[in-house]
Amino acid sequence: MTTRNRPLSPHLQVYRLPLLALMSITHRITGVGLVVGLLALAAWLGAAASGPAAFAAAQSLFGSFLGKLLLTGWSVALFFHLGHGVRHLLWDSGWGYDLPQAYASARVSLGFTGVLSLVALIAIWF
Repeated sequence: MTTRNRPLSPHLQVYRLPLLALMSITHRITGVGLVVGLLALAAWLGAAASGPAAFAAAQSLFGSFLGKLLLTGWSVALFFHLGHGVRHLLWDSGWGYDLPQAYASARVSLGFTGVLSLVALIAIWF
């Protein structure tokens, strides 16, 4: 038996995921990221309740470059997840099942994410 050197079909180098599939995958990934952010928020609140020294340490962590980068990522994830969640609510009401409407709502959701992420980016970094 000979082995053929060819990719499995559909291969990622050949097949391009549609926008709706990418939106669905990203929605799930941002949900996991938001859980991690929620744990960080709980740690920050716990530090605030523990006293000034613990709160200062938490503030220095979240005020550092890495902390601001994480806050920016969590903000983008929050806005994307929120926008896509509104799409799901519209689908639950029976609107948006047609392919043109689904693509239009995906683009609106991405625009919503971009605008609010830009506002959050300015608030976090400046």
